[in-house]
Amino acid sequence: MLTRTLSATAAAALLLTLSACGSDSSGDSGSGEAKESKGPKSSESSDWKSIVKPGSTNCTYSEDPMGASKEVDAPEKTAQYTGKVAATINTSVGPLAISLDADKAPCTVNSFLSLASQDYYDGTSCHRLGNNPGFELLQCGDPTGEGTGGPGYTIPDEFEESDTFPAGTLAMANTGQPNSGGSQFFMVFGDTQLPPAYTVFGTLDEAAIKTLQEVGAAGVAEAGGDGTGAPKKAVEFENITVG
Repeated sequence: MLTRTLSATAAAALLLTLSACGSDSSGDSGSGEAKESKGPKSSESSDWKSIVKPGSTNCTYSEDPMGASKEVDAPEKTAQYTGKVAATINTSVGPLAISLDADKAPCTVNSFLSLASQDYYDGTSCHRLGNNPGFELLQCGDPTGEGTGGPGYTIPDEFEESDTFPAGTLAMANTGQPNSGGSQFFMVFGDTQLPPAYTVFGTLDEAAIKTLQEVGAAGVAEAGGDGTGAPKKAVEFENITVG
């Protein structure tokens, strides 16, 4: 099957907006206010203490002058996890099974699980879909649903020159500035062309990839100038479970 390769200009435009600021498309992804989940909270759905396996990595989480979209405590400064951590993001389109790599990205995984255990992601909507060949991903993790929110702190970069973004990649969004990741991340459902400038911190299983491909096939509600926008098939997070 033939696929179209993105031009350098188009790829550059997409890269510039793969950030914590997200897309300019309003779509119907959110109202700018954090929402509460309708179902069981993440904090009540798993034994979070059972997965703690402290490592020795010290993490610097700097205050974000933009403030927090939803109040949470900052993560522990010493990474609390090692090895692979199995988790499931339960969503309106079905469960998305993920494996977090705490050895590769200890500070990122430490933050993600800290936020999840505090119900930060519960009730949030994925605000940005890219479904062009070479750029197939869903960006999530902002309680406001508009692509401008974060947890009130930033995460140190943990990317490597060898990082690539095939289908099944779980990686952090950022503003394009060093160490500017927060709570927003993206899930790749088709091989995507990006530079190694985004921290890869886990993978999705085959079923999750297929689910997201169905979201991609449904299209974008209202595309912005870069062709991305809120997904027509809304993806709302119910809770995150571990183990």
